Amino acid sequence: MNPTCPGPTLGVVGGGQLGRMLAEAASPLGVDVVVLDPTPDCPASRVADQIEGSFDDPDAVRELAARADALTLEIELADPDVLEAVSEEFDVPVNPSPTALRTIQDKLVQKRAFADAGVPVPEFVAVDDAADLADAVDRFDGCMLKARTGGYDGRGNLPVEPGDDYAAKLAEVGAGDDGAMAEELIDFERELSVVAVRGDDERRAFPVVENVHREEILRETVAPARCSDAVAERAHEVALDTLETLDGRGVFAMELFEESDGTVSVNEVAPRPHNSGHWSIEGATTSQFEQHVRAALGWPLGTADLRSPTAMANVLGDVSEPRPASLSGVGDVLAAPNASLHWYGKHEARPLRKMGHLTLTETDGDRDDLLARARDLRDGLTFE
Repeated sequence: MNPTCPGPTLGVVGGGQLGRMLAEAASPLGVDVVVLDPTPDCPASRVADQIEGSFDDPDAVRELAARADALTLEIELADPDVLEAVSEEFDVPVNPSPTALRTIQDKLVQKRAFADAGVPVPEFVAVDDAADLADAVDRFDGCMLKARTGGYDGRGNLPVEPGDDYAAKLAEVGAGDDGAMAEELIDFERELSVVAVRGDDERRAFPVVENVHREEILRETVAPARCSDAVAERAHEVALDTLETLDGRGVFAMELFEESDGTVSVNEVAPRPHNSGHWSIEGATTSQFEQHVRAALGWPLGTADLRSPTAMANVLGDVSEPRPASLSGVGDVLAAPNASLHWYGKHEARPLRKMGHLTLTETDGDRDDLLARARDLRDGLTFE
């Protein structure tokens, strides 16, 4: 697609915070954005047109395709069969491809594809019932149980130990008719990620970053990661090898484990911009969101170099029950040097719901200190 200003219209399946930031990145390029989302007045609707409908509603997806010159997604709940059909009907490209989406939507299919391609992954087995789970726990001396589809932000992941009620664990994780997957528990040194992007005959990879999770939810990211150069180089290699197993243009976020011996393995992959890449808005020469817009349209990619060390901290709902979203402490973030606040525009704060994030950049200095200061700023924000 030849770049022009004003540009084409990009249709996005999903209108949450990722769709909002995609639209914010598209606007300076002259690209209009239309999102499909079932939530009335979704976060992206402040900066993009919204079609209200479910992610897999054929009629709603057809309406999106009719209004767009290219389609992409910001959530894996899109139906690849529907996307494939409307792509043919309206002659509209879809990126990343429905084939890649099919692979990634099912965690067992995803892991098998990576393993078959020689990408390093933790050991895993399919789990169809309590007996299978008992075998997996015995084999791995405990395991991480994962629903094959639908899990995110800690949902659909559950550690299992010997002696647990295996049938109850399967029900709790939401295994469903498709069953689940059990992985060996990795004694990792740190969790890393690499956001990689494929354009039209070109690839880019952002610097390796380090992620800090608690309760299976990403809390902070520090860029670049506090790992050795050798581990960072290996993480880049693994990320680009993983990228080669997936079809289509766009951003792919590779979540990785760094083990104590320096081994790097793939945890999971998202076929879209990712929370661990939010730091790139202030910290990289081209953000992950602008890269995804460029890639989805087949436009030249930007560079993905580090502009400055950056810490990102998620702003989560610190409430015990849902309540109208009203964030206090904002002034302290705005007054802090080199700090940036991103508000997602969600009307209701819920326990541990992602409501926004902040970043803190530094031209030099210690990344431990940078991360600590970002945490302090974030911890001064509250919905109570």
